[in-house]
Amino acid sequence: MFGIGIPELVLILVILLLLFGSNRLGDIGSGLGKAIRGFKDSLAGNDAIDVTPKKNGGAEERPTGEKK
Repeated sequence: MFGIGIPELVLILVILLLLFGSNRLGDIGSGLGKAIRGFKDSLAGNDAIDVTPKKNGGAEERPTGEKK
């Protein structure tokens, strides 16, 4: 894998842990995971906000007997 072995990866992770600390490193990983998930969802067409118009044209239905 690109000439990087297990010892090099362990060394990189130790350096990152020393630089950022365990809490900050977890926050970075969580944020990166959310960004990747959002990117995949956008490529698949899964929008977080549904903007399709409603079948009744957006008008609210009122209970019977209620006047405007």
